[in-house]
Amino acid sequence: MTSFWLALSAAFKWSFGFYNLFGNVLNWVLFLVATGFFCYWCYILVVTLGAQKDKDYFSPTEGKNPYYDPKIYKNEG
Repeated sequence: MTSFWLALSAAFKWSFGFYNLFGNVLNWVLFLVATGFFCYWCYILVVTLGAQKDKDYFSPTEGKNPYYDPKIYKNEG
C-alpha cells in the first residue's frame, strides 16, 4: 500500500510541476501579446496621430449616435 501512496505522490508532484511550467509559458505568451498591443498603440499614437494630424481626424459615428435623441425620448405631458 505504501508504494501506491508513493506513486500517487509522484503523480501529484509531476502534475504540479506541469501546471507550474504551463503557468510560466502562459505568462510569457500573455506578456508578448500585451507588448505587441502596446507597441501597436504607440505606433498609432506617434505615426497616425502625430504631428498635429489628430486635428484632421474624421469620426464616422460622430453625431449619428447621440446620447439624447428627441425622436426616441418624447416629452410626455
